[in-house]
Amino acid sequence: MNPVKATKFGVVVFPGSNCDRDCIHVTEDVIGQPTRVIWHGDTDLGDVDCVVLPGGFSYGDYLRTGAIARFSPVMKAVQEFAAKGGLVLGICNGFQILCEAHLLPGALTTNTGLRFLCKYVHIRVEETDTPFTHMYEKGQILHLPIAHHGGRFFADESTVDRLESNRQVILRYCDAEGRVTEAANPNGSIRNIAGICNEARNVCGLMPHPERAAEPLLNSIDGRRMFESLVG
Repeated sequence: MNPVKATKFGVVVFPGSNCDRDCIHVTEDVIGQPTRVIWHGDTDLGDVDCVVLPGGFSYGDYLRTGAIARFSPVMKAVQEFAAKGGLVLGICNGFQILCEAHLLPGALTTNTGLRFLCKYVHIRVEETDTPFTHMYEKGQILHLPIAHHGGRFFADESTVDRLESNRQVILRYCDAEGRVTEAANPNGSIRNIAGICNEARNVCGLMPHPERAAEPLLNSIDGRRMFESLVG
C-alpha cells in the first residue's frame, strides 16, 4: 500500500463543479484536515498531499463528460503530482475526468437506461490495500448515493482482465447481501465496476459519492471512512 498519507487536501473546482463544497465540508469539518480550493486555471497545487476532483458537470459536460476538463491548466499539475506518487481521488465527474486524462483506464459512458440516476446503491469493497480503502473490511457492503447520467464504466475485455488480475477493481455494485448481479448494477457498468485505482494504487476513481454519505444526517456514514483512510 502507498505509504503517503493525506494531511492537507486540495479540491479542484471546474466551471460546472457542484460537489466541491461537499468535499471541502467533509475534509475540513468532518475529518478536520486543512483544505485548499484549487481553481481549474491554477498551475500550482501547493503543498497538498491529496487532490480531489469532485462531481458535477465540468464545462457543462459539452462534447462528453470530462473531455474539456482534461485540458484545464490544472490537469497538467495533477498529472505530474500523480506521477510522483501524490494521492488523487476522482468522484463521479472527477472519475470521468481521470479517465479522459488517461490517469485511469477505461471510459464512463451513458447509463444503459438512458436516464439520470439519483439514488442510494449498495457497493462491495473488493480491495483494501489502497490508501483509499484500507480502513474498510474486504467484502464490506457500503450504502452510498449515486447521481449521474454517464456512469457506465466501460473498457475492452483485455483492459478489464488486466484490472482484475492487478486487483485494481476496488469497488463493485452489488445487492444488500453483497451479491454481484445484473439487477444490482444501476448503470450497466462492465462487471458491475463502481470504482478502480491505477497500478501504483495512488489514483482512485469512483462513481458513487462518499462525501454525501459522511454524516448520520445524510442517512449513511459509509463514505466517511474513505476520507479517513487517506489520513490514517
